[in-house]
Amino acid sequence: MDVSEISKYLQRDEQETISLISSLPSDIDFNGTKLFKYQSCWYDNKTLQGILNFQRGFKPQETDIIISSLPKSGTTWLKALTVALLERSKHSTNHPLLSDNPHGLVPVLELRLYIETSKPDLTNFSSTNPRLFATHVPFHTLQEALKSTPCKVVYVWRNVKDALVSLWFFECANHKIKIDEERSLLESMFDSFCRGVSYYGPFWEQVLSYWRGSLEDSKNVLFLRYEELKIEPSAQVKRLAEFLGVPFSVEEEESGCVEKILYLCSLDNLKNLEVNKTGKTARGVEHKNFFRKGEVGDSKNYLTPEMEKKIDMIIEERFRGSDLKL
Repeated sequence: MDVSEISKYLQRDEQETISLISSLPSDIDFNGTKLFKYQSCWYDNKTLQGILNFQRGFKPQETDIIISSLPKSGTTWLKALTVALLERSKHSTNHPLLSDNPHGLVPVLELRLYIETSKPDLTNFSSTNPRLFATHVPFHTLQEALKSTPCKVVYVWRNVKDALVSLWFFECANHKIKIDEERSLLESMFDSFCRGVSYYGPFWEQVLSYWRGSLEDSKNVLFLRYEELKIEPSAQVKRLAEFLGVPFSVEEEESGCVEKILYLCSLDNLKNLEVNKTGKTARGVEHKNFFRKGEVGDSKNYLTPEMEKKIDMIIEERFRGSDLKL
């Protein structure tokens, strides 16, 4: 295919994308952003272009590993842990996590790699072997891009109340919102969150899609709970290593390898690394904004009892028939 043919191909893709997006249901989220509903979830225009490019152009390899989550649900921690597990035999010094943020090491497919084109050069982005990527789309949307290739998919689910509060702090930090405006922003985010019209929402669509996927194909889809990672980190990290095909040897366990990885990837250690104090992502987000508390149950300090009750009711209704509970 010569240059002119490639140009025509890309123009055709762009025209098809614009036409599809314009035909989709739309709504407005908490901050006035127009969102489009695609395959049961909501995205802004730019993200949706990235998703369509990704579904159209991604060429998966059977050894690929893809990390997924709702935003602010333990993504940074899971990325760090996965990198540390895969790279543990290669770096006695100068570990990748010491020189780059987890989000730089594990790029989001639809937000970074495919945002501009359906044919990016992925060799410039994946520094690990096997290739390691991330996404926030639901499982059924991801599956369309995987084209039946049995990649390893790791999903982490966090108490959605904590995820919402964490997202609120993240938005405030990114946009440098004043203190007196913070509470009204949380209330607006809560309303959008509960009615399901929120970025990458509704949360129940995504969580249930990965839960079902893990039941149907436990060999290739791992469903992790953030709270279990916090309560029993050693056991869960060993479970993750086993799933990824890089289990700990007896010698590694006896030498404290599990504990070393947990320390390297701990919130306190990561947020105090120079790269995470001063750096920025490719999209301009300050690295320090990805590290706050990471606590379980912190949402009770910010959500009213009425807010908590409403989310509980939504979860009870939407997750009925599954074994998923907060």
